Amino acid sequence: MISNRSLCLRTLRRSACRQADQASQRPFASAASGSFQYESGETAGVKYASRDLPWPTTTVSVVARAGTRYQPYPGLSDALEKFAFKSTTKRSALRITRETELLGAEFSAHHSRESLVLRCKLLREDLPYFTELLGEVISRTRFAHEDVIRVMKLAHKQLLASPQALALNSAHGLAFHRGLGAPLYPTSSSPFNKYLDSDTIASFAADAYAKSNIAVIANGAKHDDFSKWVGEFFKDTYDGKAKLESPHSKYYGGEERIAHAASNVMVLAFPGSSTFSSGSSFKPELSVLATLLGGESSIKWSSGFSLFSKLVDKIPHVHVQTQQSSYSDAGLLHVVVSGRAHQVGQASQSIVETVKKIAAGEISAEDIKKATALAKFRALEAGQQVDAGIEATGAGLITGGKPHQIDEVGRAIDNVKESQAAKSLLESKASVATVGDLHELPFAEDIGLRV
Repeated sequence: MISNRSLCLRTLRRSACRQADQASQRPFASAASGSFQYESGETAGVKYASRDLPWPTTTVSVVARAGTRYQPYPGLSDALEKFAFKSTTKRSALRITRETELLGAEFSAHHSRESLVLRCKLLREDLPYFTELLGEVISRTRFAHEDVIRVMKLAHKQLLASPQALALNSAHGLAFHRGLGAPLYPTSSSPFNKYLDSDTIASFAADAYAKSNIAVIANGAKHDDFSKWVGEFFKDTYDGKAKLESPHSKYYGGEERIAHAASNVMVLAFPGSSTFSSGSSFKPELSVLATLLGGESSIKWSSGFSLFSKLVDKIPHVHVQTQQSSYSDAGLLHVVVSGRAHQVGQASQSIVETVKKIAAGEISAEDIKKATALAKFRALEAGQQVDAGIEATGAGLITGGKPHQIDEVGRAIDNVKESQAAKSLLESKASVATVGDLHELPFAEDIGLRV
């Protein structure tokens, strides 16, 4: 006797695999099966890309250019994230959840400063069902707004409880003001309640999920099969009333200090590099500089070769981390210093002195070689990771019709000049965000930075 569960599974898979007329396609590139290169195209007005990795599972995502940079009112990107995979005009939230559980899959949603990503992880044979589900979520979601507002408020409380999250949001605001400077989640001081209602959210969704504003990405799917299902299940996607726009990013700099009782954090931020697909504003030398500065070791039982990791060995009770955040037309290289207030101030001053030494060329060739190799490894590894590669690929398709190809990024990192990059940091204004015990934590001027 066939169990009810088996019958449900068969029904789900058969209903999703109905035959569809092959939609018109315009391929942009080609790739061999099993390659890390994406093969891309366009069908039913929707851009898509896939790579047929030799895995038994598949990840399918919709990437929309609808991050906080593009929201007309605070909280809209967060609201769309929270509404994802809830009730649609065809299925209830309970049905979506139960069917996903029956197929042994999972779904999630997140947003960044530039993108909103809806993702499904599934068994390879269930590709038709989840491609249909994603098409349904972006075009037929019911926007019942009360429950989502409650969940959003919980996320805001988590943000306010994290000094590091507050400092990073503050640093972006100082650096870019609006656009990239908008916080990832509106704080309690933001009057977002007056902007969010069902009609406003639905109107934003129609523009955010418009055909010209999304890309559908698959990892672990045959390109021809994926093309067929995208053409079938995304044909009813919104055309969009208005294109979501954001002014070209401009760097400003400045200083902000926020009192907080939980811990102490200073973020020292400088103009960084944009993403690889952006063209002339891509600066691979800043990725190497971020690795050279570092702060954390990549090797067990070793403090690491980076300059800041050596610095941390001399100053107890402090943690230092350097990161390069890249966006479509700008970037932010930021150093996060956390720990006890006195040590954070001491470490911050030493950090500025270290950058000045690099700008003066006081750095060994061996350290530069190590930093270049590690920066190249991290860039290639990030491209291989499904989550990071999906967002970068989707953004590249939406803005320029070109997917993110990781081997090109690796080649661009070779032969860079860290001293020139460090000098450019010192010549520009810094963005300094300080959160914690403001009585002990220093001002930007105290540690030698110009804001």
